[in-house]
Amino acid sequence: MTTKPSIVVGVDVGGTFTDLFFYDEASGALATRKVPSTRGDQSIGFLDGIAAGGHPFANLAAIVHGTTVGTNALLERKGARTGIITTSGFADVLEMRRRDRRQTWGLWGEFIPVVPRDLRLEVAERTLADGTIRAAVDPDEVKRVARMLRERGAESVAVVFINSYANAANERAALAALREVWPNDYLTASSEILPEIREFERTSTTALNAYLQPVVASYFAALDKRLRERGSKGQLLIVQSNGGVMSVATATRLPVRTALSGPAAGVIAAAHIANTAGFPNIITGDMGGTSFDVALIAGGRSVLAAQTTIDFGLVVRTPMIEITTIGAGGGSVAGIDRGGLLQVGPESAGSDPGPACYGKGDRPTVTDANLVLGRINADRPIGGKLQRLDAAAAKAAIDAAVGRPLKLDTYAAAEAILRIANSHMAGAIRLVSIERGHDPKRFSLMPFGGAGGLHAGSLIKAVGLASALVPRFPGVTSALGCVIADMRHDYVHTVNRALDDLDVGALGASIADVERDGRVLLGDSGVALEGIETEIELDMSYIGQTHTVATSLPADTVRNLTGLSIRQAFEAAYRRAFGRLLEGIAIRVLTLRVAVIGKRPKLDLARLRPAGGSLAEAQTGERQVWFEGQPHTTRIYDRLTLPVAAEIPGPAILEQPDATTWIDPELVAQVDGFGNVILRRKS
Repeated sequence: MTTKPSIVVGVDVGGTFTDLFFYDEASGALATRKVPSTRGDQSIGFLDGIAAGGHPFANLAAIVHGTTVGTNALLERKGARTGIITTSGFADVLEMRRRDRRQTWGLWGEFIPVVPRDLRLEVAERTLADGTIRAAVDPDEVKRVARMLRERGAESVAVVFINSYANAANERAALAALREVWPNDYLTASSEILPEIREFERTSTTALNAYLQPVVASYFAALDKRLRERGSKGQLLIVQSNGGVMSVATATRLPVRTALSGPAAGVIAAAHIANTAGFPNIITGDMGGTSFDVALIAGGRSVLAAQTTIDFGLVVRTPMIEITTIGAGGGSVAGIDRGGLLQVGPESAGSDPGPACYGKGDRPTVTDANLVLGRINADRPIGGKLQRLDAAAAKAAIDAAVGRPLKLDTYAAAEAILRIANSHMAGAIRLVSIERGHDPKRFSLMPFGGAGGLHAGSLIKAVGLASALVPRFPGVTSALGCVIADMRHDYVHTVNRALDDLDVGALGASIADVERDGRVLLGDSGVALEGIETEIELDMSYIGQTHTVATSLPADTVRNLTGLSIRQAFEAAYRRAFGRLLEGIAIRVLTLRVAVIGKRPKLDLARLRPAGGSLAEAQTGERQVWFEGQPHTTRIYDRLTLPVAAEIPGPAILEQPDATTWIDPELVAQVDGFGNVILRRKS
């Protein structure tokens, strides 16, 4: 009798470590792994991590992947050589952008578009803003410029015609002509990627999709092939930047939707953990080896942004979880700048050479500082890269790069490194909370990633947060998010009508059509779902305003839409955002947004509940840890054997295979019923 595959594995590839979370749907068993990432080929670390889990590849039911391949290709400008075919007179939209500057208060700095000028070619076609075709596209002209792009080395093509959001006929005709002469499937049309008003954002998103297609498609194809060669029949799914997952086929067609794949998975897991534990308002702090990612979850829901900027001028307009990223990870390098000031990050030592304590490099990092201060156990490094960390190398690197230049002893220099790093991270937390009108006293921090728990106490005190909620497996939280993320497909359609002139019946029909398409796509994925939900939003504003307000429409009211119900929904959303209405000014409906969500079975977090034991049995020893210039005798505990309701006053350290949590002398920790550790100030 053949055993049905039952293992679902979430895999999050970071700059330093690849994190894995295994869930056996048949037995309910859970397991985690953390292995070094392989920069040259991410799939090597990916497959090594699955093998380290001990499950046969044939027993994998699904592999859900949070990837940074697309993100890295954008940041490092290592995408494909891409061509653009656009309307005559519009070849420079990508380069002109919004006429913003890299340096706000100066004229220096440059921007180099991902598509060079000689690969941005024009054809004589024109669609008007109302959808009227003034000039039809000539297929022979499209073929001619396509041959020119091939001769100039283009691997992929983006078709972006002016006003194609209003009528895609010319773009569809151009695509049909391209398919007759183009040697591969790397063809992208803006009406398929972003059928929405705003020419630069549509051009940028389409161009970046084409730029990523060959890179991401080849990675996914190679990864899927290697999984099959090892006997896996499980479906490979990819996490999107909106927190949902999609099939490899969809990800290959729409790679731009993976731009913040890994960090989004962490936010999904954080929301599920926090809601289950009774913490609806949290700020996530995902601190890995390379970066610190921050997101806000209010009322149990993460914030979706309509667009984001990956790097200066690289604008992606597609729904993404709103995440702020700074270069402050465990591998962030510390040193003295030309002005004699201590700087930490954004440069990272990554996984190779890694921190000085890894034995290859000689530049100090945040990890080296934590090790020197006693907060990391040199004999229990996470990730399996080394048997032991070299504390002497860490001290030597800190002394040479920071201590002697600033005339500080080793411990003072290490604490100075952490103060700077914590200051950067606190600033990112203030950016998503205080600067957006949220009172941090109403929020708790959820630190995760391999290094998050080491800095939680400093951050809640620096920002004034209520507490910190450290999840059961902080080092692999993003991998857990891969396991529990829902399927999701987002659609956008430009309306651009005054509310008084809106054909509400036609709008309802558009919603029904999109919902039907989304359900078909979910069905084609082959993923088992518990149900399907639809979320509907209209981007609306008063006439004359540039920015819009997202206006939610309850799915059960869509079939009975009226102009009055839309107006009431907009006024409620506008009043929440700005406190007052603008009486007597007409209202405009700019864009329709629909998300079709396939609900996947959720992991019951009660399975993470610690089983028995006592606080005394969990204690593994003591060591000296430096805090505020003084050594403190600190109790060390095995985190995973702490019993429910255990109370641990600081100073204390909680160790586990995927992360370490530092409880400083001013804090007290308590274990809740799901194995989370809650940190609060001592009363």
